Amino acid sequence: MVDMDTHRPCDALTERTDAQAREAASDLLRALAAPTRIAIVLSLQESAKCVHELVGGLGLSQPLVSQHLRVLKDAGVVRGHRNGREIMYELIDDHLAHIVTDALVHATESSVETESAGDPESVGATGDPADPVAQDRTGAAS
Repeated sequence: MVDMDTHRPCDALTERTDAQAREAASDLLRALAAPTRIAIVLSLQESAKCVHELVGGLGLSQPLVSQHLRVLKDAGVVRGHRNGREIMYELIDDHLAHIVTDALVHATESSVETESAGDPESVGATGDPADPVAQDRTGAAS
C-alpha cells in the first residue's frame, strides 16, 4: 500500500517515465509536428470525418491529406473505420487534441509576448518613474 503522506503523484510519473516511455512520447510528438497534422487533429476533435471532408475543410489535396492521416494512424493518434464506401477517421484519444490545443495557446501567447517585446511602445511601459520609456511618455525629463 502507498503511503499518501509521503507519496506524491509526481513520484509515480517519474517512476513510470523510463527510456521506453520517453521514446514513445517522442514518437507521438514527432507525429504531431506538422501544421497539416495539427489541423487534422483539430478538425477530428469536432467529429469523425472521411478523407473528402478533411480535404474540403482544410483546402488541401486528397493525396496530401491521406499521407498525413497515414502518419497519424501509424502513431496511434487516429483510427479509421469503414462506413459504407468511405473510411471515417477519428481521434483515438481526446487527450491528444488537448495537447495540440495547449501547444497552440502557448505558441500564440509566446508570439504575442515576442511581438510586444520588440515593440518600442511596450518596452519599459511599467509606469515606474525611473523607467526612461515611461518618462518619455509622461514628458518628464530623462
